[in-house]
Amino acid sequence: MTELDLSARPATAGLQNLAGMTRGEIAAQLRDAFGLDEKKARMRGAQIWRWIYVAGATDFAAMTMRAELAGRFVVARPEVTERLVSVDGTRKYLIRLGPGVEVECVYIPDVGRAGALCVSSQVGCTLACTFCHTGTQKLVRNLTSAEIVNQVMAVKDDLEEWPSGGDDRRLSNIVFMGMGEPLYNLDHVERAIDVISADDGISISRRRITVSTSGVVPEMHRLGAETSAMLAISLHATNDVLRDELVPINRKYPIKELMNACRAYPGLSNARRITFEYVMLKGVNDSDAEARALVRLLKGVPAKINLIPFNPWPGAPYECSSWERIEGFADIISRAGYASPIRTPRGRDIFAACGQLKSESVKKRASEARKERMAL
Repeated sequence: MTELDLSARPATAGLQNLAGMTRGEIAAQLRDAFGLDEKKARMRGAQIWRWIYVAGATDFAAMTMRAELAGRFVVARPEVTERLVSVDGTRKYLIRLGPGVEVECVYIPDVGRAGALCVSSQVGCTLACTFCHTGTQKLVRNLTSAEIVNQVMAVKDDLEEWPSGGDDRRLSNIVFMGMGEPLYNLDHVERAIDVISADDGISISRRRITVSTSGVVPEMHRLGAETSAMLAISLHATNDVLRDELVPINRKYPIKELMNACRAYPGLSNARRITFEYVMLKGVNDSDAEARALVRLLKGVPAKINLIPFNPWPGAPYECSSWERIEGFADIISRAGYASPIRTPRGRDIFAACGQLKSESVKKRASEARKERMAL
């Protein structure tokens, strides 16, 4: 593991940050600041959009109107206060959004064609899933669409991934599987997806953007209809009694309602399958009977099941299933005709693996995290 302190590039006080904005928001800022008509605001906005999202610009030096822009706006990244690199190449970033407000995102190499970035949509979480470290942190607030986009921008900087759209890109997938429940912040998640997926910008296909939900049933259809994002369900149990314990939102939206919403998800097909995430907890949900119940539950749904070995964190009430037990569980699902990859734990040594993300107003530094790992 390597640990680096990165220099900050905060927005200048009093100046509006254009980085992270949608195309329409940039045009509106120019119109209001300079009294431009709609046509000229859109034209100038399109130029700035390309500089920000294709070229990765962090200042106005190469832009037209640079003197006027520099007096009113900035193109700034959030402050990356900590960057940890795992022995397996996973990178975890602690990003400061404001005084006492921090969020984590994780870049995982060699997922899909190149690598995936796990972004956060909230600071903290309200769902309190009992196997998830993030669930032990109270919700601070939703992230804005710009704050979500700027997680992507900061990581593209670190990967030297500019200009956007190259065939050899290292960042090919975005997964909303970081801190928070994305469907409790859907307005901003939707706008962020619009920016990230635009062909003349960052240009990550919507089919390479996955949104994971613990089961906010009323928002699922809207997610599919308005974003065309791939859907992942944080499932983890096949009956309401156990899921009520592991994923408390199930008490509000039980499994039958959740599965009905899955079957009605816009665009669902064998080419656009739903991913069901299932964390493997020793002696809790990992029996052969549970595997067979999972097969019955998903009958008729184009699906892939991601089996996730439980990733430990300080004070966790669970243990990970044995590898032999996980493989036996996967074999039952596979024989029923479902893809059931076992997700290789990535970034465990830096607490970057699934279910391990957590930030606090006073963030534990790497030295403290190492002490916690040694105590596990």
